[in-house]
Amino acid sequence: MGFEGDEESAANQVSTKSRFRYNSPLVQVTLIGLVCFCCPGMFNALSGMGGGGQVNPTAANNANTALYTTFAIFGILGGGIYNILGPRLTLAAGCSTYVLYAGSFLYYNHKQHQSFAIVAGAVLGIGAGFLWAGEGAIMTSYPPPRRKGTYISLFWSIFNMGGVIGGLIPFILNYKRTEAASVNDGTYIGFMCFMMAGTLLSLAILPPSKVVRDDGTSCTHIKYSKVSTEAVEIGKLFFNWKMLLIAPAAWASNFFYSYQFNNVNGVLFNLRTRGLNNVFYWGAQMVGSIGIGYILDFSFQSRRKRGFFGIGIVAVLGTAIWAGGLAKQVGYKHDDLPTKLDFKDSGSDFAGPFVLYFSYGLLDSMFQSMVYWVIGALADDSEILSRYVGFYKGVQSAGAAVAWQVDAHKVPLLTQLIVNWSLTTVSYPLLAILVMLAVKDDQKGEEPSTNPASMDNNSKPV
Repeated sequence: MGFEGDEESAANQVSTKSRFRYNSPLVQVTLIGLVCFCCPGMFNALSGMGGGGQVNPTAANNANTALYTTFAIFGILGGGIYNILGPRLTLAAGCSTYVLYAGSFLYYNHKQHQSFAIVAGAVLGIGAGFLWAGEGAIMTSYPPPRRKGTYISLFWSIFNMGGVIGGLIPFILNYKRTEAASVNDGTYIGFMCFMMAGTLLSLAILPPSKVVRDDGTSCTHIKYSKVSTEAVEIGKLFFNWKMLLIAPAAWASNFFYSYQFNNVNGVLFNLRTRGLNNVFYWGAQMVGSIGIGYILDFSFQSRRKRGFFGIGIVAVLGTAIWAGGLAKQVGYKHDDLPTKLDFKDSGSDFAGPFVLYFSYGLLDSMFQSMVYWVIGALADDSEILSRYVGFYKGVQSAGAAVAWQVDAHKVPLLTQLIVNWSLTTVSYPLLAILVMLAVKDDQKGEEPSTNPASMDNNSKPV
């Protein structure tokens, strides 16, 4: 036994010579970024076109409501499922559901029956709960504690490159269809090919126990958990004061998508321009995540001060962007829609709405990266963080389910904007309180794993 331990220690010392080795946090976070590039990245591009690329957004709204309803449940359960199944099974099961969802809109393009899209949306909600719980555990627990912001921005950049490439697909394939109302079949087929590639790539993700940081330490010694253990631990989250402070930010963080995609991009621009806008919307997400990641890791020596500063920056920027959105929104409503803009033919009229939509993407990535950083600063164990992220994604998805129905019921656009602005604004002081009370300037304040399964010597490693 001692000989095996010496061998493992020696192997770890050798394996940490290169940051680009397969079992390094950098490579593993890059891999999960590529998985999300292919699956949720392409899903974002599909949703970002407004109405799932259809002239009538009803089917997409109802499918997204079904999606986020099941996502709300399985997002919360996803952390426990990840702790039981491990990353590969959890991620592969989740990724496969994205292919089905894109295929349902290919079917809708021909039959105009929304039932398949709604069922596929509900199935995707289950899969997305699996995928994002696994992604969150990896992204927040694998990186070194002092570089979590950098790794989060790396992931967010790769992931949102999927939205950039995904935006190019409908732009290129529908470039000459200036009067078309719905995208062509090739658009959906292109999305499905990327999503299938992401499903296969998810099998390359290593379990936490096999990932070694540059200093030779393992990320975590996670074991297979038990269903009973996870049920109890997930139940405790609803009474955890830290999660209650995060809940408003979680609810707000996807609530604005239906407004931005359907009522800004979908209403103000024609089909091909919506695809082009998405290239820049998701590109802005890359810029925003890199910027806030740098602030959260390098702006101050004190981790708590970095958190306060990051929240302050996002709060100021968010206020300015939503104020710009208000200035534009007062000019149109559901029964008085403007003429759709084209990037080539509309001249200077295109510039202002384009910058606004770009800015919405910038704010989204900065807001969500900031919340992920705060969650990652609360613990350093993937079991705990998988539950925390699962709770975050569950509440986030419940908010999104409500938001898509808000839009489906034609709630006044100005009301939607004010609600979105208010929700994000309420989140900032609550996150600041959480940083003040729970984020420490060293690792001593991070929660140790208290899961009995992680101390069970008879449990198998993931």
